[in-house]
Amino acid sequence: MGQKQLVWGIYVLLLLAGITGAVLLSLGMGEIPIRIGDLPRILSDKESMEYGVLAYIRIPRTLLGLTIGGSLSLAGAILQGIYRNPLVEPYTLGISGGASLGVTFAIVAGLHLINILFLPLAGFIGAFATIFLVYTLSLGRGGLSVNRMLLIGVMISFIASSLMMFLMSVTSTDNIHGIVFWIMGSLNESNNTMITVMIALSVCCLIVSYLFVMPLNALRLGEEKARHLGFDANSVIRILFIVTSLLTGACIAVAGIIGFVGLVIPHIVRRWVGTDYRILLVSSFLSGSIFLILCDVMARTIISPNELPIGVITGIVGGVAFILLLSNTRRKESKMDE
Repeated sequence: MGQKQLVWGIYVLLLLAGITGAVLLSLGMGEIPIRIGDLPRILSDKESMEYGVLAYIRIPRTLLGLTIGGSLSLAGAILQGIYRNPLVEPYTLGISGGASLGVTFAIVAGLHLINILFLPLAGFIGAFATIFLVYTLSLGRGGLSVNRMLLIGVMISFIASSLMMFLMSVTSTDNIHGIVFWIMGSLNESNNTMITVMIALSVCCLIVSYLFVMPLNALRLGEEKARHLGFDANSVIRILFIVTSLLTGACIAVAGIIGFVGLVIPHIVRRWVGTDYRILLVSSFLSGSIFLILCDVMARTIISPNELPIGVITGIVGGVAFILLLSNTRRKESKMDE
């Protein structure tokens, strides 16, 4: 057991080193390059242009990349364990569809013109309305059914997408542009309150999820066997569903829809550190943070001075990585059959 914990400690240290490198890269790269050695001088000179770039653009984006990437990856790792399905991700349950519908309604109704904070608020309300609906419809005589929840989430996602298309078809071209840009995702959020809330929420949910590492390990064997081991599977699933929904709803409300982070990163991490949730949760969180920060750097620099939506980068990189992952798995299975 001591040797296993030592290996886990090495994994965490490597990931922390990776986060440090990703953060420094994010702070230094951009239209105005900043050398790492100059950071202390720039941060002490509040009148300089470089200080404004760091304080109001790059540091907030980096913090959001840390928290949102980690939150989405953590939510994906938990949900894949609950459903025992590697293709489940935070957006599978219709949360993204509900949030998108809420933001679309806010833009079409002109609420964002009253106060820009109405957009994340509408996304958060839409996400949680979907969560409540999925949870309520999934309750049956035998309690909560995870399979029914998955199917209902997919169907609600289709319904929300259709309603969103309807609203887009009856609104102006300017509103459509705003809706599409939000859907593609962005870390360009400068509201310090929202960033602080997102950081606190992600850390709290990571801590709460660690209270359920043993039940999550038991759920890998199935709900029935988890009950035989003394765990209340329904209560565990209910609490973890709330935690992951809270994380996902907050991420969507702040940054829009950023796909593939919660699907691909837990896959890769599980192959690297194993399936024990005592190391899988923190490794997924840290790996998701590294991935999203690097994707944001690419989004800011690949066609500089213009900027790509970060959802474009995560979709391309994550999709290619997932295909390569599946191809590698298939080759290994073929060799084993031979």
